Amino acid sequence: MALLFSDREVAAVLDAGRAVEAMRGAVLAAYEGRLVAPPRASARLDGGRLVFTAGQLTGEWYGYRSYDTFGHPEGEQLVVLHDGRTGAVRAVGVGAELGSRRTGGLGGVAVDALARPEATTVGVLGSGGQAWAQVWATAAVRPLREVTVHSPTPARRQRFAARVQAELGVPARAVATPGEAVRGRDVVLVATDSPTPVLDAGDLAPGVHVNLVGFKQRGRAEFDTTLLDAAGALVTDSPAQAGAYDPPMLAALPPYAERLGDLGAVLAGAASGRTDRDDVTVFCSVGLAGTEAFLLDRLVQLAATTV
Repeated sequence: MALLFSDREVAAVLDAGRAVEAMRGAVLAAYEGRLVAPPRASARLDGGRLVFTAGQLTGEWYGYRSYDTFGHPEGEQLVVLHDGRTGAVRAVGVGAELGSRRTGGLGGVAVDALARPEATTVGVLGSGGQAWAQVWATAAVRPLREVTVHSPTPARRQRFAARVQAELGVPARAVATPGEAVRGRDVVLVATDSPTPVLDAGDLAPGVHVNLVGFKQRGRAEFDTTLLDAAGALVTDSPAQAGAYDPPMLAALPPYAERLGDLGAVLAGAASGRTDRDDVTVFCSVGLAGTEAFLLDRLVQLAATTV
């Protein structure tokens, strides 16, 4: 019988360190050709889209995630994991936590690979679930000593700072402007729903690492190309997905496309990431396909060891 994982069960088993470790394995597997990870597909429906991301770990499993863009307050995501030998459903995940922790884990892998080893300060733009997952994972790969956060609503950013302090034990404060949040920070995490730039590259310190999680397409992006111009290293978790956006992803357009690297290649030592302490490094998170199923497979393994 297939195992069923709810948000509560995912949260109980999958901590940040395990999520980052699993996503590091997934990114490497994709780079090495063991994880088949095509760009996402979608079906247009009345009022929104139903979106699918599918993946296959060759010889072991295949699976998919489905989610919609209707914006229902109780809308849930579905992740299904099949046994690669029999086709049987091994596990099902229902809810938002699996997807959120997968995206956070990918961000944590990027921070670990590209941020300076001594990085301890984080600036956050955004105060939603994706912003939280990025901080949660970053705290697993660097010994943080301060987080600053900005989002448009004062109460939301104050609640976010209080959560960072309460759950991660890291001093945190809410600030009134994006510039205050990111100036002088070692790591900057941008996870907003803004279709227009909220990050000014002129506010960034030399040597900063930036994770971009929100909109990043031509005509709809939370940053502008001055950030890409400043980047000494520019990478993504899925070059295939980066090239499949419509409208195009900014970093996949000339003159940036030829510089957009594969995070997997950096992890494998086949490409350079940060080459100088003062390099600005940028990670464009696009959602490597198959990573939700990869994480669900890891949950199945963890559940088996705790029985």
